[in-house]
Amino acid sequence: MRRSVLLLPVLLGAAAAGPTPALALPLLPHQTALDLDAAATAWILTSTALVLLMTLPGLALFYGGMVRRKNLIATIAHAAAAMVVVTVLWFVAGYSLAFGAGPGPVNSVVGGLQSAFLDGVGPATAHALAPGLPEFLWIAYQLTFAIITPALIAGAFAERIRFPAALLFFTLWHLVVYAPICHQVWGGGWMGSLGVLDFAGGAVVHVNAGVAGLVACLVLGPRHGFGRDNMAPHNLALTAIGTGLLLVGWLGFNAGSAWAADGIAALAAFNTLLAAAAGALGWLAVEWIARRRPTLLGLLSGLVAGLVGVTPAAGLVDPKGACLIGLLCGPACYAGVTWLKRSLKYDDSLDAFGVHGVGGIVGAILTGVLASEAVNPAAAGADVLKQVIGLVAVMAWSAVGTFLILMVCRFTTGLRVTREEEIEGLDYTQHGETVHP
Repeated sequence: MRRSVLLLPVLLGAAAAGPTPALALPLLPHQTALDLDAAATAWILTSTALVLLMTLPGLALFYGGMVRRKNLIATIAHAAAAMVVVTVLWFVAGYSLAFGAGPGPVNSVVGGLQSAFLDGVGPATAHALAPGLPEFLWIAYQLTFAIITPALIAGAFAERIRFPAALLFFTLWHLVVYAPICHQVWGGGWMGSLGVLDFAGGAVVHVNAGVAGLVACLVLGPRHGFGRDNMAPHNLALTAIGTGLLLVGWLGFNAGSAWAADGIAALAAFNTLLAAAAGALGWLAVEWIARRRPTLLGLLSGLVAGLVGVTPAAGLVDPKGACLIGLLCGPACYAGVTWLKRSLKYDDSLDAFGVHGVGGIVGAILTGVLASEAVNPAAAGADVLKQVIGLVAVMAWSAVGTFLILMVCRFTTGLRVTREEEIEGLDYTQHGETVHP
């Protein structure tokens, strides 16, 4: 008590003198001193919330409505689990591996661990890629991309994977696949240096997740009764609500990737809406011709296909380019979820590869064709060959890494539920919960 009384005059004097400046810490190789851009900071704060909305509740409801009722809770649990697992991992090591600087030649592949547990990050630091944003905000915004990517993969193995396996898969996949690919494209790695263009995640998020989903559903095998039993969506109203939330959140996903509140962000926002509408019309037209009737699921799927396709190009093409991307991605993804899946006989439960993989590939290639330096100086040097090289590299890393991780899961947690558990439903067998009629 006496010590507190003696310190009181000192504390009062310090309060009168104003706040104490933050201690200056040595900057890490990837950091710079913060030069605050208030408008950009406000917009990226908003975008962070929008992109987080895409996973919970957007993707959770989008996927949840498409499974059978007995698997609704389990499907939503995958989205929630991806969020909590990746958030902690991003703090521990993911951010540093994705956006830190690795030693020597290793930096072209993956970052280092200087910022593990966010060591060296403070209110006055910024990442060199976005010197106007507080680094903590940059970390939070990039985290939302890291969250949704494994959550997208869960659509491929829905209705048959054990929950412990999903948790282990999300953990290993974030560290082994997502963080290195993110670094290679966005964090100073070799693909970004080569000139591969990916404005908001066509390769890093969608192609990466789509290929991982394809590998996962091939390794796990089809659901019992696939091709014979009725596996139609149990509640398209939930899927429609989820689609609406995805659409709104995608504005933060694409327009936020301008990292500023400027004309490029405005262009990306408009291109996002336009491509989504064009994708829906493209899918609907093909489905109407092929099936003689339009479906709500087709309309919603086409909208998402357009969003996926425009993601790598959103701030690099003019609206005519965005509209063309949407119109082409709608039919391409329709072919992916119908003809391709039937031909290769794989069970991609919720079409993670058919929409995100195919749409991401088409969008990334068209980015090389349509990106314009007149629209955005960052499009200088756009080249289809560079885009293809980037896509092949992402697909190879994702496929090999995903396969190895699934093997680890198989021999530790086990991958699939039993036949009896699958027939009863994952809601009860994995979580002890059910959805009441």
